[in-house]
Amino acid sequence: MMQVNLNNPIEVRNAGFSALKDALGPVGMVQFIQQFDLGYGDYTKEKYESEDISMEDAAFLMKAYNRD
Repeated sequence: MMQVNLNNPIEVRNAGFSALKDALGPVGMVQFIQQFDLGYGDYTKEKYESEDISMEDAAFLMKAYNRD
């Protein structure tokens, strides 16, 4: 068993990632970590503040975004 200095956050994080990778594999580790993404903003409030957008405008924005 690996000796981890619990007073060193970097060592604790690295040991945790290593344990997750060993137990779940790389893909499982990433999927597990993604469950803890808290996001940002206030979805409940923002969903009522957003304006409706037409399909044409949405298509235009998607084309403009994908040009990069």
